[in-house]
Parts: sequence; C-alpha cells; structure tokens
Amino acid sequence: MERRTLLKALLLAPLARQAHAAPPKTMKGVEELEKNWKSFLPSGASVPSPSEPVKLSKDEWKKKLPAESFHVMREEGTERAGTSPLNDEKRSGIFACAGCGLPVFTSEMKFESGTGWPSFFTTIPGVFETKKDFHLIYPRTEYHFIRCGGHHGHLFDDGPPPTGKRYCNNGVALRFIPKDGSKA
Repeated sequence: MERRTLLKALLLAPLARQAHAAPPKTMKGVEELEKNWKSFLPSGASVPSPSEPVKLSKDEWKKKLPAESFHVMREEGTERAGTSPLNDEKRSGIFACAGCGLPVFTSEMKFESGTGWPSFFTTIPGVFETKKDFHLIYPRTEYHFIRCGGHHGHLFDDGPPPTGKRYCNNGVALRFIPKDGSKA
C-alpha cells in the first residue's frame, strides 16, 4: 500500500465515521446483534462449523482463490483502498470468508469508516484470531480467520462507540450473501 493512501485514509476516517456510523448505542445492543447474527442469513442457508478446519496446500489455495484474494489471504497482502465493491454494499445480509465460507460479519455490523475498505465495529463471535503485525513503522493487530487461517485485515481502536473497534477488512477476503437470497 502506498504511504500517501494510508495517510489520507487515517486523516479522513474520523470525519467519515461521525457522519455515517449507526451502530447500536449500548454494548447490550452489540451483544444482541452478535447473538442473533443468523437472522441475516437467507432462509434455508447452511453454515459450516468454525471447528471444521480447512487446510489446503499453497497450490490448492492458488486454484481456489482469485490472484488478488490469494495475495491478501495467503500472503498477508492488502488490496488498494477504494477498490472493493463491498465497501458500498448496503443490503441486509452476511459477509462470509472468501476462503472457506464461514460467516464473519452481518450487514448491521458494517459502518462507513472513510478509509476505502469495508469496516465493521464487531464480528460474529469466535471467527478470528489475532497477532501483532510489524510491517509498518508501528505494530498493528492483524486478524486471521480461525477456520482457514486466511488473513482478513487489521483491528484498530478508532471505531464508533460503544465498541470503539474498527475491523478494517480487505474486500477480496469476503463474499456477500444477501438475506433476500438474490445474487451477490
């Protein structure tokens, strides 16, 4: 990622969040959203278990994923800001891992961060593991999907209340499943 793009995103993020964020006002509301995430699935949808690991070789992942998704998810890359159509996705539904299909966020967990990446203030419980990332000057918290190990993005403490969290997700690591069952 270019330093200029990162600096612009960091400077504009607080302004955009103030204008567009509409998360629940209390932690109890966030907990209800986390608990009732399945209500955002299309009727009859089946969901894999997070405890069913997906382990593929590098060559198998290369065949399964588009090149940019492979770079982000398997090589801890970052897509260019503002390039993901999921950043503008406003329909009700579920965001699932592009690698293994397990749901990770609902549409109600998403907010406009102004950074150019899909951003979320909480997750479906138990889907990510975190680790420190030292690729830039300062350490960041990177998160990976618990089921397939795919890199999704970075977690920041500058999100909207009440969580104060911003899961800054690469759009190529996600696929959107509309609640109404229409085409994504």
